[in-house]
Parts: sequence; C-alpha cells; structure tokens
Amino acid sequence: MTRNLLRRDLAEEITARVLDGRIAADSRINEVHLARELGVSRTPLREALIGLADRGLLVSAPGRGFLVPPFDPEEARRLYPLVAELESLALRWSSPQDLAGLTGGLDRIADEMTAELGRRGDLSALDDRWHALLVSRCTNPHLLRLIEQTKPLLKRYDTCYFVGAERSLESIDEHRRIAEAIRASDLATAAELLVRNWVKTLAYLENVG
Repeated sequence: MTRNLLRRDLAEEITARVLDGRIAADSRINEVHLARELGVSRTPLREALIGLADRGLLVSAPGRGFLVPPFDPEEARRLYPLVAELESLALRWSSPQDLAGLTGGLDRIADEMTAELGRRGDLSALDDRWHALLVSRCTNPHLLRLIEQTKPLLKRYDTCYFVGAERSLESIDEHRRIAEAIRASDLATAAELLVRNWVKTLAYLENVG
C-alpha cells in the first residue's frame, strides 16, 4: 500500500468517525489513542489530520492538536446554500442526454429510501448515493472536487435531518420530482427543485435546532 493511498484511507476513516459521532463535536483528537486504534504510526495519521484541517473538517489548535469544531448554526447557513448552488451548477455542466440516462437509477434509489423508511432505517447513506449519481455526469472536474470537499462539512449537520417520517417522505418526493423534471428535459426546473430541497433542509434544521 502506497503512502498516499494510506493517507487517503485514513482520512476517509477519520471523516466517517467525525460524521457518525464516534469522534464527538467540540472534542480533541487523541492522536496516540487513535493511531493505536487504527494500527498506524503517528506520521501518516498526522498527515491525514492536517489534510482534514485544510479542508475544514477539523481545526488545528496550537498547543492542543486537532479538534472537531462544535456545531455552528452560522456554518450551516453558509454551507447549505453553497452546496445547493454547486450541485445545481453541476446539472448545468451535464449533458441533458446523459442526465436522462440517470433517471432510472435515481428512481431506484428513491424506492430504496422509501423501503428503508418503512423499516425505520438510516436514509442518509441512500441520500448520499442519490446526490452522487445526480452529479456524476458533470464534465467539470474542478466543480466535482469542490462538491466532494464541501459536502463532508455539511454532512455533520445533515445526519440529524432524516429523523422524522413526514419530512423524510417529503424529501423523497422532492427527489422524485427532480428526476421527473430531468426526464422531461426541463433542467431549469430540476435545478430549481434541487436548490429548494437543500434550502428546505436548512430551514428544517433551524426549526428543530
């Protein structure tokens, strides 16, 4: 395994632990314990932590090491509209024909979300898959990189979103309407619905926060 691949794998594992709460918000990362848990030395671990701090998921605090930032309503208010605009822009950088070929897959994931909701399962991973498929035909790699770098920052807030059946059903319906607009070659409406979906998510979180 190359050093770069190892660092990427470490970054993904640390990101997952931050997002699912195993490393809590507003806590300090114990590098010695984490390195022992992950079975790696301190050097690649620190490189991964530095990379995550550069991306904003962690904070590097002089004398204290690396911290998981606390939940910040102002950060959420900045992130949700940003991701909304980035994903809607990704639609505009995609061929309508290529997007039309995705609608079956988008519908299948929406069906999985409905089934998972019936089992009272976690919809967040399926939602990630749906959005990843939606932007997968974007031809601008720089834009895709921005989305990839920004969404983990938002995901810390988004994990508490799919907790109510009513709001989850509403969100699934919004996903289906976006796919329908794409199928009808109405990308302007699809982009508008996509932005609205993200903004409504923010409004919901502010109401329950």
